[in-house]
Amino acid sequence: MHRELRVAAYAVCVRDGRVLLARWVAGDGTRRWTLPGGGMDHGEDPYDTVIRELDEETGYAVEPVTLLGVHSVLRRYPRKLGAVADFHGLRLVYEGRVTGGELRHEVNGSTDMAAWHALDDVPRLTRVELVDAGLELWRDRPTSGHLYPEK
Repeated sequence: MHRELRVAAYAVCVRDGRVLLARWVAGDGTRRWTLPGGGMDHGEDPYDTVIRELDEETGYAVEPVTLLGVHSVLRRYPRKLGAVADFHGLRLVYEGRVTGGELRHEVNGSTDMAAWHALDDVPRLTRVELVDAGLELWRDRPTSGHLYPEK
């Protein structure tokens, strides 16, 4: 089994009762809303990652104001030639404040649209679990930065 680790940084940007989301396009063409952000480049600081990714995916300049926490996910999925990937996603989630720019959609990237959504409408969106995790971190602000208490 091939082990894969992906470290990424995302932002929860809430303004006037709305959250900024980007629509992620999966390899099979399905589309689901996610927090804007993405993978760190080698040697890149996660603070800089979230600034770069939000600009790429939404057109906004964003200031990461608080590290809300870390969301970790484990998955197994098929790879080429019958191999199986043991995937570990480590997501650093910041609270972000829009400081400039104009909303636009990413071109030739992993997302195809960016939009503000009313917080009350989020449960009805087709979305990845990171949206719920990020909003929970934003609302609850656990001092540990972890959503679930240690056992």
